[in-house]
Amino acid sequence: MNQGSRPGRGNQRPQGSGSGNGRGATGAGRSNQNPRSSNPRSGSESGSESSTGSWSKTHGGPKQGKKSGAPAKKKYAGPQAFGKERFGKNLGPVSAERTKPTQRAQAAAAHSDLEGVRLQKVMANAGVASRRVCEEMIANGRVEVNGVLIAEPGIRIDPERDTVHVDGMRLQLNADMRYFVFNKPRNVVSTMEDPEGRRCISDFIRKKGQERLFHVGRLDYQTEGLLILTNDGEAANRLAHPSYEVPKTYLVQVRGPMAAGIGAQMKKGIKLEDGWQSVDSFKLVDSTPGHVLVEVILHSGRNRIVRRLFEEVGHPVTRLVRVQVGPIRLGDQKQGTIRPLGNQEVGHLLAMVGM
Repeated sequence: MNQGSRPGRGNQRPQGSGSGNGRGATGAGRSNQNPRSSNPRSGSESGSESSTGSWSKTHGGPKQGKKSGAPAKKKYAGPQAFGKERFGKNLGPVSAERTKPTQRAQAAAAHSDLEGVRLQKVMANAGVASRRVCEEMIANGRVEVNGVLIAEPGIRIDPERDTVHVDGMRLQLNADMRYFVFNKPRNVVSTMEDPEGRRCISDFIRKKGQERLFHVGRLDYQTEGLLILTNDGEAANRLAHPSYEVPKTYLVQVRGPMAAGIGAQMKKGIKLEDGWQSVDSFKLVDSTPGHVLVEVILHSGRNRIVRRLFEEVGHPVTRLVRVQVGPIRLGDQKQGTIRPLGNQEVGHLLAMVGM
């Protein structure tokens, strides 16, 4: 199971999390195994996929409260970019800092290409807002071209060459690039094909002959939850690369009771056969006789890392669901379904990996 990773680049991690409005964003289908908030029952891993109950109602991802010591999100006056779209519309501006533009990028941004397209028209065509509102956004200092702040709406750009950020969000100006969220059920292989004939991702893609999609990372055969699918190879590579430290959030069900201090032990670090590993966050969600539900956040992409950590502390996992990757959340999306990412979600995702 590929679950992100954490060596070293200094990219700030996003503090907020996306919102899964409507159906877009999970839980896990329905069945007899339904670990609910008051009574998560999953004594074994047998059986079909189940509804998440408390898993999806309050844990589509970590809460959006501000973390201690975290930088405040930059606020922008005026209408929200992509405010009318269905998915990801409450993510707000991007708080992570991007690398400074090169002198060549600055020169390109300062040059008004007479044969290009007006910036406000490019923004409107990308679905940001009406052309008039886009002009106001530019005048209010909310728009960058090639990393340079633009204050004049009349500038012309080349949508195929230039990059545009609004409120820190990257606009994907290439309409051919597609981004999806797949809610993987249990007993599905995280590949497009399986030589053993097991169910895999391609079995859930309805449109035959669709362009090739890459899966960002993997989940092991029995793990459920969020997988990002895209035909953007550069974005897929960056999201899976350890240097970008993309956080992943999991709901973990184990048999209880759980001794005090295990959370602190996991945050401090546990020695596994392939080295030390720790989690960034450990939160007890629910505890009933015989069962414990925990939320953990970590960056590691090591194979089966969540299961191995809990096995090491004496609590083998009985159910594991990934509910969030970076700013993208499952919310109440049904198992086995695929939905497109909203423009805000795409913008936050690309900005997080320096695009």
